[in-house]
Amino acid sequence: MQHSKDQIDVAKSIRMIEWLKAELVSNVGSLLKSFVKGSEELMLDCLAAVIMTAYLLGKRSGIPFRHIDQRLKEKIAAGIKSQHEVEQWYGDLSSLERYMEERKR
Repeated sequence: MQHSKDQIDVAKSIRMIEWLKAELVSNVGSLLKSFVKGSEELMLDCLAAVIMTAYLLGKRSGIPFRHIDQRLKEKIAAGIKSQHEVEQWYGDLSSLERYMEERKR
């Protein structure tokens, strides 16, 4: 009996991961459309949905939220060090790094 329940749980997890992947693609599509429409409120909703879905997809794939946060910090630091264009031209990665540090407090 337990074997069957485990199989159902695995199938349910796989379906959820596939659904979240589709949701992520859909949210990115909505985000791109929101830029055309120019509505800041719509862009904000779409950006939040993309970020939330990415976190949930990671969690359902066995990656804890804190590991995602840590990798994001590492990628930001690497982008600053390598002088990524968005950092070079606007300093956005440094701004994001400062924001994340302030938010932690």
